Amino acid sequence: MPGDPVTANTRIAVIGLGYVGLPLAVALSQHFKVIGYDVDGDRIAELANGHDRTGEVAEKVLNGASLDFLGGQDSLKPGAANTYIITVPTPVDERNEPDLSNLLAACRGVGEVLAAGDLVVIESTVYPGVTADICAPAIEAASGLVWRRDFHLGYSPERINPGDALHTLAGIVKVVAGDTAETAERVAAIYRTVCLAGVHVAPSIETAEAAKAIENAQRDINIAFANEVAMITGKLGLSVHDVLEAAGTKWNFLPFTPGFVGGHCISVDPFYLAYKAREVGHEPEIILAGRRINEAMGDYLAGRVDEALGRTGRILVLGLTFKENVPDLRNSKVADLIEGLKSRGHTVVVADPMADPDEAKRLYGVSLVNPADGARGFDAVVGAVAHDAYRALSGAELEGLLADDGLVADIKGMWRSLELPKGIRRWAL
Repeated sequence: MPGDPVTANTRIAVIGLGYVGLPLAVALSQHFKVIGYDVDGDRIAELANGHDRTGEVAEKVLNGASLDFLGGQDSLKPGAANTYIITVPTPVDERNEPDLSNLLAACRGVGEVLAAGDLVVIESTVYPGVTADICAPAIEAASGLVWRRDFHLGYSPERINPGDALHTLAGIVKVVAGDTAETAERVAAIYRTVCLAGVHVAPSIETAEAAKAIENAQRDINIAFANEVAMITGKLGLSVHDVLEAAGTKWNFLPFTPGFVGGHCISVDPFYLAYKAREVGHEPEIILAGRRINEAMGDYLAGRVDEALGRTGRILVLGLTFKENVPDLRNSKVADLIEGLKSRGHTVVVADPMADPDEAKRLYGVSLVNPADGARGFDAVVGAVAHDAYRALSGAELEGLLADDGLVADIKGMWRSLELPKGIRRWAL
């Protein structure tokens, strides 16, 4: 708690205000003096006006938070904080190898304002050894200070699930670690103020880094299994959803479902683990096999839709974001579905009420449409992302979008129980 001698004088700067950093900064501001910093000046301006484009923090909560936003042309000032939490993205490059450029830039920026006695906590997902072998030297070079003597490092991997109102920061057990036992306790004391589910103190920073690396790799592998099962049941003429529903009655069956695996976590983090595995002389097999299956799912589904339709036509794809009920378009595998349909000769039109049209155009060359504006007569409607707005569509509304003998292609299984009018064909995994 703030009265604790460990945290009483803590002043925090959260570096990176995306879907991870912003909720953390807002929560911490209830207990500490907090600066929220981001290099994107437009993002800072939006947040200062009470708007969060990620949808993770409501306008009322954001406006009521007592934190200072800083970024763009404004820089962090020495002494403004004594604890720095870095939450910047860690993507992969075109070779699917770790791209640590954002993290290195953040470490250098923090190093330029760091003072003796300060603490730096990394939340960005990395492979084991990055904090000590890469972050520490970058901070030392920028600050002129010596790690463990003049400043300390902690690691606490983010576990935010975008669009999930149940598993929020407060309700998730937070893994924390430090370069000494005292540092680990200092990090734990800070996070205990906002993580009501508690903290787990890992024995080392490398342990915490490894734990994060395997969390999303495990989920990726499980979804890959469900996707491969869908391929098998498809050849057998069975509904994968019916098969999974029956298998799920066993007490220890894991409830994973098939579909796209995109975004900036599950589809990226396994490559970080694979990179480190190879670095230490182990060739990862299961991890990369899961990645191959999930990466190929977009084109596979395009082939299934093409086969079910049985003719070349105009197809409306509903949903472009990487998952349901979030606006995030980064690394959306729906883009692979779209390209797969186009390569098979179809004309593809895309709608998504959650997505930013300008970003869709910039990232994927897609011009989003609004079916309510009169888009009609499609040969197929593909349910690609299970936004609530699409789950709520009626059979009559789907019929209104389709030409005669049109196809409803239900990738997500969200219309399984929906009765469709006569003359409308249905395909689902």
